[in-house]
Amino acid sequence: MTDLARTRLPGLRALTPARVALPTVGNSIATREVLAFQAAHALARDAVHAPLDMAEMERRLKEQLTLPAGTVQLRSNAPDRATYLRAPHLGRTLHEDSAAKLSGEACDLVIVIADGLSSKAVERNALPVLQHLVPALLELRWTLAPVALVQQGRVAIGDPIGQRLRARCSLVLIGERPGLSCATSLGAYITAHPRVECNDANRVCLSNIHETGLQPQEAAMQLLELLQVARVAGRTGAALGGQVHGLMALESD
Repeated sequence: MTDLARTRLPGLRALTPARVALPTVGNSIATREVLAFQAAHALARDAVHAPLDMAEMERRLKEQLTLPAGTVQLRSNAPDRATYLRAPHLGRTLHEDSAAKLSGEACDLVIVIADGLSSKAVERNALPVLQHLVPALLELRWTLAPVALVQQGRVAIGDPIGQRLRARCSLVLIGERPGLSCATSLGAYITAHPRVECNDANRVCLSNIHETGLQPQEAAMQLLELLQVARVAGRTGAALGGQVHGLMALESD
């Protein structure tokens, strides 16, 4: 069968997963590309709405990692998925019942795993990242709080959790907003001295952690470097200015 579709600039398509230089038939986009777009859109919608099985995630963490302080399940003030999507501010605050679970001595780091906007991203990528990161942190004598598993959480949920645990740093692993080229991308956000007054300018972000993007092992090593910088500098985000590379060199000496 003759393929009637014509692809303009085929070399451009080899450089990016973005939908550029799409093949056409006459004045229309080729049917296979229309169907691929619809399939990608369906995957993105499913990723946003699918719930994260917190009990299963907790079981996997305990089974496959050495966690000195264990885990704790928490929830935000968003009571359900529909409210979470319509009222983002509720996903940034901690429910009072969950806040009551958090106490203990000050620690170097609290790791927060939140469902975010893609539970699939968390299911596939959070544990592989931590399998490389946690042993390295323990070898460097970081003290860890219980790993917090948060339902209906957004990035800023790490701030009240870190503040209540008196953590010097927080690391939030969260499902990123799905795109039409990937619905399973994990984001990682580091905040020094987390507190409820923090905003996104106080954080450093590592994104696009997934099967065809930044690989879990490389992501873990980059996160370890960023955490070491945060420990030396005592700050993250815009407050670091252009000092990141110098501090990395200082930490490695």
